[in-house]
Amino acid sequence: MIASENYASSNVLKAMGTPLSNKYSEGYPGKRYYTGNQFIDEIETAAQALALKMFGLNDKNWHANVQPHSGSSANLAAYLGLLKPGDKILALDLGAGGHLTHGSPVNFSGQLFNFVHYSVNPRTGKFNYQEIARITKREKPKMIVCGATAYTQKINFKKFGAIAASVNALMLADIAHIAGLIIAKVHPSPFPYADVVTSTTHKTLRGPRSAFIICKKTLAKQIDRAIFPGLQGGPQNHITAAKAVCFQEALSAKFARDQKQTVKNAQTLAQTLIDQGLKLVAESTENHLVLIDCQNLNLSGKQGAELLAEAAIYTNANMIPFDPATPLNPSGIRIGTPALTTRGLKDKEMKQIGQWIAQILHNPADQKLRQQIKQKVFHLTKKFPLY
Repeated sequence: MIASENYASSNVLKAMGTPLSNKYSEGYPGKRYYTGNQFIDEIETAAQALALKMFGLNDKNWHANVQPHSGSSANLAAYLGLLKPGDKILALDLGAGGHLTHGSPVNFSGQLFNFVHYSVNPRTGKFNYQEIARITKREKPKMIVCGATAYTQKINFKKFGAIAASVNALMLADIAHIAGLIIAKVHPSPFPYADVVTSTTHKTLRGPRSAFIICKKTLAKQIDRAIFPGLQGGPQNHITAAKAVCFQEALSAKFARDQKQTVKNAQTLAQTLIDQGLKLVAESTENHLVLIDCQNLNLSGKQGAELLAEAAIYTNANMIPFDPATPLNPSGIRIGTPALTTRGLKDKEMKQIGQWIAQILHNPADQKLRQQIKQKVFHLTKKFPLY
């Protein structure tokens, strides 16, 4: 139930396991530094076209780069391609749900660029767009990053676009967690408001562990040069093929149904946890994850996650907004529904799982209870095989 994890399809896995892994192909389609890449060019070109098609975009106004190895390298490419080291960037604070690459001082982003941060409303746990606009006008950043790893509400990209435009800043939308939801139209899209969009290809998208970048056509050369030769050598051709398969699958009606169910499952889980007396950040969810605030349980998030793991319920400890604890021992537990939804679990199972989670967290000393629930977890998951 880790929100950033999912199960890739058997066809995606097959593509990852092909001899395409053996071929070197530095450069881009039609402009390679090695010969013998005619078929690699076809695969990468197809992946680029499908990346745009997923979001209803055309290649006249938008450009896709499918070579980034990870979400972190995609974000770094966007920063280095469009800005200069030391430029000011406004992004979501790590403690409020942002990512390490959104300017954490221990990350390359915070070391190379001058990051300032916005947060969430301390009372609601949601964005206050008026406050973000106020910070933007005060700081006048060169770029605004919108996107999160532990934010449970919908992101209004249109408002972020207007805020960025008010100070002539570039807008980067990091949709790593919600790409699948956006494709299925169960979450607002960053297009056409963002200048550049980065995303991983796993999580809700259900592809290989990799990434892509989509940018306005006018920024294509800067983004491409930042990836190669700026940050990477040869792309991983077997992963590019797997991305193409993943993108094609994301266009299916089944994928859209599963994304809708992912959100429904998260909302059912959230309501069950609330009914069982647990406290959630923002007291709700509008996407694929919930964030439990453990402070009233006399447990840290790390302790809670470890207790759940003993019952074979895998989550992760996570910071909550304005967390009084430390990142190594935070006060929250992040839980997601993408992987279980892919396996076919629905509302009924979410209610049961929510009850198990609550029982474990309310009774931390009861090891026997955890072992009993563990057996029930094994019994449940056997009904929903991976492949």
